[in-house]
Amino acid sequence: MPMDSRSLNILEFPKLLDVLAGFAVSESGTLACRALGPAASLEEIREQADFFVQGRLWLEATGFKLTNFPELDVVLERLQRNAHSLDIDALWTLRQVLGQARNLVDSITQADGVKLSAAAEWPLLSEYCASYPLPQKSVSALYRCLTDEGFIRDEASPELTLVRGELRRIHQQCNRRVGDFAREYNIGHYLQDEYVTLSSDRYVLPLKSNFKGRLQGIIHDYSQTGETCYFEPMFLVELNNRLQELKREEREEERKIVLYLCDLLASEEPLLRSAYNLMIRLDVLQAKKKLAELYDGNMVAFEDGHHIELKDARHPLLAVAAAMSRRDKSATGGRGESAPRATQRGIESVVASDIVLKPGQKALIISGGNAGGKTVCLKTLGLAALMGMCAIPVPAGKGSVLPFWKHILPFIGDDQSLEDHVSTFTAQITQLAEHWEQVSSGTLIILDEFGAGTDPSQGAALAQAVIDGLLDRGAYVFAATHFPALKAYALSKDGVRAASVLFDPRTRKPLFKLVYDQVGASQALDVAREHGLPEDVLKRAQHYLLLDGDDTSQLIERLNSLAVSREEEIGSLRQETVRYEQKRSRLEEQFAEQRKKLFEEIQAEAQKVLRDWKASRVSHKQALKALSELRTGLARSEQGEAPEAADTGKKVDIARLLPGQQVFYAPWGKKGTVLELDERRGKVRIDFSGVTMWVDLADLREQEQTKPSKAPSDKGSRGVIGPRAANTYQRLDLRGKRADFALSELAGYIDSAILGGRDAVEILHGRGTGALRREVHAFLKGNPAVKTYSLAPEDQGGDGVTFVELK
Repeated sequence: MPMDSRSLNILEFPKLLDVLAGFAVSESGTLACRALGPAASLEEIREQADFFVQGRLWLEATGFKLTNFPELDVVLERLQRNAHSLDIDALWTLRQVLGQARNLVDSITQADGVKLSAAAEWPLLSEYCASYPLPQKSVSALYRCLTDEGFIRDEASPELTLVRGELRRIHQQCNRRVGDFAREYNIGHYLQDEYVTLSSDRYVLPLKSNFKGRLQGIIHDYSQTGETCYFEPMFLVELNNRLQELKREEREEERKIVLYLCDLLASEEPLLRSAYNLMIRLDVLQAKKKLAELYDGNMVAFEDGHHIELKDARHPLLAVAAAMSRRDKSATGGRGESAPRATQRGIESVVASDIVLKPGQKALIISGGNAGGKTVCLKTLGLAALMGMCAIPVPAGKGSVLPFWKHILPFIGDDQSLEDHVSTFTAQITQLAEHWEQVSSGTLIILDEFGAGTDPSQGAALAQAVIDGLLDRGAYVFAATHFPALKAYALSKDGVRAASVLFDPRTRKPLFKLVYDQVGASQALDVAREHGLPEDVLKRAQHYLLLDGDDTSQLIERLNSLAVSREEEIGSLRQETVRYEQKRSRLEEQFAEQRKKLFEEIQAEAQKVLRDWKASRVSHKQALKALSELRTGLARSEQGEAPEAADTGKKVDIARLLPGQQVFYAPWGKKGTVLELDERRGKVRIDFSGVTMWVDLADLREQEQTKPSKAPSDKGSRGVIGPRAANTYQRLDLRGKRADFALSELAGYIDSAILGGRDAVEILHGRGTGALRREVHAFLKGNPAVKTYSLAPEDQGGDGVTFVELK
């Protein structure tokens, strides 16, 4: 069941649609914007929301902009009734629309001339275009037959090409004959103009009237002043007669082309309509995107049974007025002359509020001062829900979620009528009674000061009973009130939440902020003073209030002051959070730039080393040493101050080092296990969790002594097999060994690696003649424990080293 027009009008939904329609580029898009209505199902809402999100992504990614296109409703209706009734203007209108539709579809389905893979970025748009293909024959025919200015091209048909070619020849012949005649008989001074002109579709000479009797020919017409007559000399009569025949043939050929186009368009009329509807739908989408950009809008998600969570919400119409006011002031240098409505209302900014109900809560009762924003909050929720159900971006924060409501029933304003004998109170009761039976869990009821038109105690009791009844039916209820009893009800009733609008304790003016779980004073006297009521009247009112002995305003004002202080603290913390996030973002960008620069420098140096080695400027050993130094330098830069910090440790005495001892490698800031010692060169072979390398003794620092692990049984050939570590390599050196001994050692090494949990090893067989490499590869190929093997990269040994991955 669609929303009734009364509810839409009360929430000012048509005004919002008028704003949206102002961003459409076509008259058809404008009408489509004004015709939008809430979706009837949750699935439809989600589909429309996804369509908008993907459409906005497409518009931002491609930069496509839809421009004004003419309305086609009348043309399509004529085409359906009588295809041959279309004229050149109608065909040119169709050409404009279909041409832009073709560009639109190309933009959706292509990127830089290459088809997107299933249009992964905006699949809904691609599916829509695929479901309603363009009338390709009509588009091609219209572009082939009509020019951009709306004329029929010469190439539209072979016959038309011949006819127009003959017409051009006649024109040239006439100009040549007239020129020859004027020079031969020296009649240039008879003419008002040197050029041949047309009169009644015949070539004539603009002859001065006082010379008309000097030449033989036919006078066709006179100028308005009578000083010029349009004279056809006898030698042009035959050419002009031929011209008339060609003109008739041209019109006949043009008529045939128009009929051909009409028949073609009629055969593809459904596709024409789908293309036109695509243009309208994308016009509406583009209008929604512009509206979202105006007030920084986001889509609201809808979930059945979800609690209300509308973050940083602003009233859409107020947000539009404020945004337009700022934009117009910026455009006019701050004077704001072009936005009188916005500036007259003084709308410069709109205070955002969180409209939130916790899980299990289904009613919110707002209290507080008059003109403090209670009704605005109610309308904001209702209008935001309607916009979300139309897939229109809402001026609210990201992550906002609302329940899906089939009915939104606002009871706002005074509907009293003298003619119908209806008072304010009876109007509220009558309208609520009319809709009572359709209230369910899918209904949002908005009550603005319900029961205020009767005795306060009875009105408050009735309001509480009504809210109880609505909650029993599962409805969501949002209400604004000044009744003290209803304020107490909001604080004590399960499933109901209290909220209050704040006012400034010093100026007594509203802050338009909403705080929860407390009630607010009505501030009637302060509002009356603000709006000019005499002070003596206000003093008397204060006196009567004291006499009643029911003044709780001081306590509520104290609560208000505490809430204002809390909101200010929260605001300061949010600003501080934003500053820290911005600072973090800047630091991350700087780090990324420095890392990229360092990587490029290391890459350039490595490439230089490889070029020098390939050019035989350095030896293979020197190249490996240079690459190792680059890796060490990179590790130092990554560790930052780690090397300096490590230097505070005690240096290692080589005489006290034992295989299996734990040491600290300062350049990398990592621990390793000693495998071998080379006292002569001052080098130590270290295992870093599976990665082995020779390092300088000076770079090692002592660690706490641990129980030495078992030293390798065969120095220089087999490393320690440690726990499994993905993508790490242990090296076996087979250089200088006979093939049979090498393969025997390789078999035992692979067995040990598998038992030790390794998943990869490295075989150093050297380059040489390649015989040992071939034997190793043949062995690996037939070994069931080997998953894959490959030669190492050039900077890690090239064809002298083989990397082996184990199963």
